[in-house]
Amino acid sequence: MDYKLILEEIAAEIEPLRQVGRQADYIPALAKVNPDRFGICITTTDGEVIEWGDVTERFSIQSVTKVFSLSMSLSLMGESLWKRVGKEPSGAAFNSLIQLELDRGIPRNPFINAGAIVLADVLISTLDNPEKDYLSFVRSIASDSTIGYDYEVATSERAKGYINAAIANMLKYYGNLDNDIEDVLHFYFLQCSVEMSCRQLSKAFLPFADRSTAFSFDGISLTSSQVKRINAVMQTCGFYNDAGEYSYLVGLPGKSGVGGGIGAVYPGRYAVATWSPRLNEKGNSVMGMKALELLTTHTNESIF
Repeated sequence: MDYKLILEEIAAEIEPLRQVGRQADYIPALAKVNPDRFGICITTTDGEVIEWGDVTERFSIQSVTKVFSLSMSLSLMGESLWKRVGKEPSGAAFNSLIQLELDRGIPRNPFINAGAIVLADVLISTLDNPEKDYLSFVRSIASDSTIGYDYEVATSERAKGYINAAIANMLKYYGNLDNDIEDVLHFYFLQCSVEMSCRQLSKAFLPFADRSTAFSFDGISLTSSQVKRINAVMQTCGFYNDAGEYSYLVGLPGKSGVGGGIGAVYPGRYAVATWSPRLNEKGNSVMGMKALELLTTHTNESIF
């Protein structure tokens, strides 16, 4: 498969979308990001790296980090984790308070904000040094010690994080938050602020594609069955109330973030990351979604 040629063709095809959508300007720090960036990087299970565009520029990966939070939480808690968070698609906005109240404080899945806030609470309760240990795991899975938090983004999100604060308070009301609300929110926003490039993100997602190698990084280990299940949750829940459209168009387990990044995997073959800050109305990258759709169309490689 000539992935390099395919990426060049994809870049040309999506060029008309370059001005469609807008970045997540409700987060002040993200409003300053150049919205006209685009990059895509594929890392194959045999070590080949194929890339196009702005693949080395770092960006806040936002909710893509929830895949790493879920990996750590599932490793540490096992099946008991699912008593506190579900595995079902939300069908609602990623920050819905109404859905959380209807579900009486049990988030529908770990990738909506309520679910990820519960995961942050789990990690605070189980890790010796949550901020240090979380970053250490992310660096380990990406094989890159230079990855770090963007404290400006984290502070910016907390300053405007009224809905997430309301979610945390509702979780506390229903008994699904053990630690101090402000401590949990601080850690949650810090996770979302992790900065990576497309190249780094593609490498970090490779363990979810490559079942030939044991998943064990920085003391966090998952069985092949657990990795399979994380992929399943990515497929059904990774794009919020756009998950059905994403599955229909793309057909790869993946996770998006409002920073414009997407990480996805074709199990057994490759991991791919895209970045373009302009989002659709559901909070997913316009060019990133289209690029992945074209990738699976041109290669005829998807899980379906």
